[in-house]
Amino acid sequence: MAAFLRVFTLVLALVCWSGMVRAQNADYPNRPIKMLVGFSAGGGTDVAARIIAQKISEILGQSIVVENRTGASGLLAAQDLAKSDPDGYTLMMGSQTTCAVAPALYHKVTIDPAKDFSGIALTGASPLVLVVNPSFAAGSVADVIAMAKASPGKINFGTGGVGTTPHMTAELFQYEAGIKMVHVAYRGEAPAINDLLAGQIPLMFANLSAVMGNLKAGSLRALAVTSAQRSPSAPDVPTVAETGLPGFNAETWFGIVAPAGTPRDIRLKLNAAARQALDREDTKRRYVELGMVPRTSSPEEFDAYIKAEVAKWAQVIKEANVQALD
Repeated sequence: MAAFLRVFTLVLALVCWSGMVRAQNADYPNRPIKMLVGFSAGGGTDVAARIIAQKISEILGQSIVVENRTGASGLLAAQDLAKSDPDGYTLMMGSQTTCAVAPALYHKVTIDPAKDFSGIALTGASPLVLVVNPSFAAGSVADVIAMAKASPGKINFGTGGVGTTPHMTAELFQYEAGIKMVHVAYRGEAPAINDLLAGQIPLMFANLSAVMGNLKAGSLRALAVTSAQRSPSAPDVPTVAETGLPGFNAETWFGIVAPAGTPRDIRLKLNAAARQALDREDTKRRYVELGMVPRTSSPEEFDAYIKAEVAKWAQVIKEANVQALD
């Protein structure tokens, strides 16, 4: 009888606890939400976070405070997220860099995005664009590949640093095309673009939003965008897949993640709000202005996407022999 009473008491406690949790979740959110960003204010991830945070805040009727915690390609913010309570009040705007590339590049990383994060929703993507100095002879992706095959290790390309999305895109491009170019890493994308404009380097993969003005002015030529489909922001620019490398697809993506273990009903509530926000015409218009494309997913689809991206970029890092960082 004593054993029965202990079991009965435990079951009753679990039922009561479960009911309390459901009641608390039904009331979610009842206080401000924090959204971490692992990069400085004004960057692509920060802008993507602030656009969607404002819209979700309006939909849920609760403020969302965007907090920038920079360092280690966003991993400092990611580590903070992994340690946070899984209650839906601490989120992060994840990206291809933070969730798929940086964990494989940094020696001291202590997170596994596929295990430590719960996906909320994919929110958008931004293609890169292969741009060249007007004096460079290549007029297409096929030309670049042919020139690189004819002169292995002779063509330089610039990036904003090791492990950045432009760098990893260039490595994927070389890997799939079977070519070898020389990586020139700068301390940021802007200095690389300046040297491209000056003719110090012939080409680079750049964030589309960063070179839109140069393309319109004719100071740089766009050969192709890296996404699977053409960008609404530059519909006349073909894709890499169309012009020399079938099946190629690389882009910077953004999506909201929470700590692992966040209750599914909270994840679904946030996901529904994100979908509603992304369906608004003013949100779509703002994304296009920034060279981004709205994307949506279920929490489970986003979890699967993160896992696929981790595997994809780990393979590129291995095959390209990209050196890890401290």
